[in-house]
Amino acid sequence: MRGRAGRPGPADDRGQVSVELLGLAPLILATLVLVWQFVLVGYTYTLAAHSADKGARAGTAAETDGPGACMAAAKEDLPGAWQGGAEISCGAEGGLWKARVGLRVPVLFPGAGDFPWTVKGTAGAAEEGS
Repeated sequence: MRGRAGRPGPADDRGQVSVELLGLAPLILATLVLVWQFVLVGYTYTLAAHSADKGARAGTAAETDGPGACMAAAKEDLPGAWQGGAEISCGAEGGLWKARVGLRVPVLFPGAGDFPWTVKGTAGAAEEGS
């Protein structure tokens, strides 16, 4: 409603959208941060699985130093922020080369800190006969 001479009356709601946006801004920001964190968790699981698979294949293809080749291949494609705390183990078990990779999940962005749990990826590849 408008009073005389175009002045706002008591029921005027101009600026209400701006006030509501300011009120919802923290909620929108918190939602975006949470979604981004879930993306980092998923990416870490993908990195661990891919790294373990690559290590297992390299271990079975190596003719002399299987564990060394496995560990080097598993660590090769990991981004720098994930390489530092990577736990990699390789070995032959029952005709298979198995690689296990453990990675820490970063908080918000790599290098800022890590969550206290480790994401694990495991892979196996059949040993090649000579």
